[in-house]
Amino acid sequence: MSEHFDVVVLGAGPGGYVAAVRAAELGQRVAVIEGRWWGGVCLNVGCIPTKALLHHAAVADTVLHHAEEYGIGGAPQVAYGPAYRHSRDTVERLTNGVHFLMRSHGITEIDGWGSFIDGHKLLVTSPGAADRTITCDSCIIAVGATAKKLPGTVGSNASTTYQELIMAERLPQSVVIAGSGALGLEFASLLRSYGVQVSIVEYLERLAPAEEREVSDELTKAFRKRGVEVLTGTKVVSATDVFGGVEVKVEPVGGGEGRALQAALLLQAIGVEPRVTGYGLERAGVELDEHGAIAIDEQMRTNVPGVYAIGDVTGKLMLAHTASAQGRVAAEAIAGLNPAPLDYRMIPRAMYCQPQTASFGYTEIQAVSAGYDVAVGKFSFSANGKAVGSGESVGFVKVIADAATHELLGAHILGADAAELIPELVLAQRYQLRVEEIAATIHAHPTLSEAIFDACAAVGR
Repeated sequence: MSEHFDVVVLGAGPGGYVAAVRAAELGQRVAVIEGRWWGGVCLNVGCIPTKALLHHAAVADTVLHHAEEYGIGGAPQVAYGPAYRHSRDTVERLTNGVHFLMRSHGITEIDGWGSFIDGHKLLVTSPGAADRTITCDSCIIAVGATAKKLPGTVGSNASTTYQELIMAERLPQSVVIAGSGALGLEFASLLRSYGVQVSIVEYLERLAPAEEREVSDELTKAFRKRGVEVLTGTKVVSATDVFGGVEVKVEPVGGGEGRALQAALLLQAIGVEPRVTGYGLERAGVELDEHGAIAIDEQMRTNVPGVYAIGDVTGKLMLAHTASAQGRVAAEAIAGLNPAPLDYRMIPRAMYCQPQTASFGYTEIQAVSAGYDVAVGKFSFSANGKAVGSGESVGFVKVIADAATHELLGAHILGADAAELIPELVLAQRYQLRVEEIAATIHAHPTLSEAIFDACAAVGR
């Protein structure tokens, strides 16, 4: 005998549980199927524990590398153990919060691996428990993504992904990091703060290649100043286990003499790919797009009536808050509402390395290439009183506006608390405020946010 629900959500990550809660709020009878991590990769082995570790790392960096500046005497020492325990305690606390959300909204939690029998019927299997058949009017697929690995490295035991490293109670003495997106740069910051020797290998010509070039340039300076080896325009050819670690062979992308890097560990940080196998998508008839992600429309519908998909499995902007936003859209579409489509280009993104970055929209080059006549405003944190007084004067705010309308096309922040500053500009863009209207808004003094005011005021000067 099967159990029937109005909505079944397959996956309990930041897309899945948000979608489930919104569907329940809209009067649907909802179940969530999760086989491993309630709260998803983000909460358990991704963004949340990483930020907890990075908080400790910032303190460790101050104590180990800037003690004299803060009047800390003696021979200060830091241990990684408390940081690791804090990260796991944070995960447990927030996972309990997810379960509370489910209970408080009357959502049925089903532990196990869910796979489609057809578009409206799923089989749930779990070790030690009888199989269950679940039917539904609508299903939301929110199963996330898996970490990519470089082809020449899969045979190395010392080659790992962020999921394994984040669960390690001890840090390696040295590491080679392949990739310089958010994963690579955040772990480079974290590890270097604890004194780990770090080399970053980036295939493209600059660090953080998806960001504004000026952001990449300043990040490179900052990481090299901290003693991180930065190799751009370089590819990883192979990784071979050697006594005490791994030998990583690298060579220039454009050809030339290669070299071997010796480290305790190779961290694969080249991105993730949609998790589309093992769920019976073919039995449901769900189609993939040309990139191997589940194809969706503006309201998260797949080609199968009643089946929706959200989050990393759709291959859009692969961030937790994107998944949550997609989840709300899917739940509202199922309920018969007409939610507004998402503008993925204007969703903010952030990297919590040291210094932080945050951005949304077009880079200056992208805006020009798209045919816009642009006006640019930029302001350095070196001239911001709060930043200088806090010893955080590295970085800038750069805003890109349409030269005719002065509406925002994008913004890029490098510096302390960048991720906390970007929402003001995202909000302004969404509601079509002009840069002079942002500059006419009184910002408290002294604050880092004054740099936003100054950058907007500088447009067109």
